[in-house]
Order: sequence, then C-alpha cells, then structure tokens
Amino acid sequence: MADLLSHVLVAYAAFTVASWQADWLTDEWIAVGTGGAAIPDLIKVEIVVGSGTIETVLGVPFDVSAVGTLGGVLLVAGAIALLFGERRYRAYCLLVAGGCSALVLDGMRKYADGRAGDWLYPVPWNPPSPNLYVSSDSTVLGVVLFVALVVGTLNRRVFGGSE
Repeated sequence: MADLLSHVLVAYAAFTVASWQADWLTDEWIAVGTGGAAIPDLIKVEIVVGSGTIETVLGVPFDVSAVGTLGGVLLVAGAIALLFGERRYRAYCLLVAGGCSALVLDGMRKYADGRAGDWLYPVPWNPPSPNLYVSSDSTVLGVVLFVALVVGTLNRRVFGGSE
C-alpha cells in the first residue's frame, strides 16, 4: 500500500503548493483533489472482491483493472462529482487532476519491457517508461513523505494554512 500513500501524499503536496496562488483552493478542495489520487488504486479492490462478483452485481461485463486507466479515472471522477451538486464541475476537475497525478507516477515505475502500462487507455499508446522506481521501494515513500512534511510545514508556518 506504499503506492497508494505515495499517490495521496504527492497530490496533497501539489494541491497545497497550488493553493498558495489560488485563493479558491481551500483545504476542503485540496482534500477532494487528494482523494482523486486514490481513484487509480481502486484497482486493488479486486484483492477483496473479484471482477466476477462485480459482474454479477452489475449484470454487465466488468474488469476492475480498467479503473486504473485514464478512462477509468474520468468515469469514476464523474460519478463521484455528481455528489457535489452545483460544485460538481470544480470537484470533477480536482478529482481528475488528482487521478492524473497518480497515473503519471505510475507511468514512471519500472516495467520489464521498458514501456508504461495501459494507463492512458482509451489513448492507444504505451509511452516509454523512465523506469525510475519499483512500486515496492520504500525509498520512494520516504522521499514523498519528506516532501509532504516540508510542504505541510511551510503551509502552516509561512503561508498561514489551517491549523
């Protein structure tokens, strides 16, 4: 689960830094965007509930791995954004931005063939991966945690974020 935590911390740091310039990006909206970073990791629900079970409940063919793609992020973010009423457009944009930040991080992982996975689906292109890290590498989590702590501290002490 270090992968999920890394995605959420990167999104938190990015949205917090962006909030220093955008007055509308309050702590509540930062939380929405940060939650969007967890959308691609909903693929891990298959550990508990298989695709067959979800197919039975929905009554249509379903593959959980599709959630971890750009198309999946757009679709799930749209479904979640409907819960925000009149602020659904802002929520949708932040959820998609958070989800895309997680997909970009996933695209930098090491892959055996040197190409990133199908995370850009429905775009039919697997870009080359820079092969920067293995998702189980604890160093990545340590670096991301350090950056998030620095950003959080700066937000509270220098930029007057919520306490």
